[in-house]
Amino acid sequence: MIRLTLYGRADCHLCEEMRAVVDRIAREIPVELEHVDVDGDPALAAAYGAEVPVLCVNGRRAFKYRVEAPALRARLARESS
Repeated sequence: MIRLTLYGRADCHLCEEMRAVVDRIAREIPVELEHVDVDGDPALAAAYGAEVPVLCVNGRRAFKYRVEAPALRARLARESS
């Protein structure tokens, strides 16, 4: 199964936008999805700073700041082939 990890924070409009796209695609394509609030861990907050949201696919950074549904679908298709 493809593993998606979305790093973000509360009250972040870009994070909310990316989360909406990721959640919608996760209803279409079976994935293991984890949402991580970087502010809950000082090491993550230091590592990501203001550079959120970040979406990792199987542990690798795939998208930063924005993702469109077609791009995410294409990335997941490459991952599953």
